[in-house]
Amino acid sequence: MDTQQSIDFAKKYLEDLISFFGVNVTVIADCEDDVIELAVSSSEVNSLLIGHNAETLRSLQYIISTTLRNKDAALTRVNVDIADYKKQRAEKIAAQAREWIEAVRTTGDSYVGDLNAADRRVVHKVADEYEDIRTFSEGEGRERRIIIAQKSS
Repeated sequence: MDTQQSIDFAKKYLEDLISFFGVNVTVIADCEDDVIELAVSSSEVNSLLIGHNAETLRSLQYIISTTLRNKDAALTRVNVDIADYKKQRAEKIAAQAREWIEAVRTTGDSYVGDLNAADRRVVHKVADEYEDIRTFSEGEGRERRIIIAQKSS
């Protein structure tokens, strides 16, 4: 399965999964940095599709990604966003990261945060905007933490 077939398959697969909830939605599919980006517009089942702490959303991504791997697809990494949930969450995390960075700059003390991988990526990206700040992650699995520190420390 080549790149375009992988994208088309993932799009159709997600549309079919959502149709089990009795909702017909259009999924917008794109590819960015070898990741299939699938965007689902808002519907009456947003909260069901996102789930508590976005667990259902992550499960949808996992199912699609696993199916693509089983089909030897060219692309297997998938990012699903429902009703701009992830986009809005990233904006909130970015704003919080700026507050943490300002606190590190003011106090000189490092900040240690307990964030999931997607949220850590957002913080790393925001920190790249600051020449005097560095970020790194420590630990393994669920114990992985992000550290925001001054470059001089």
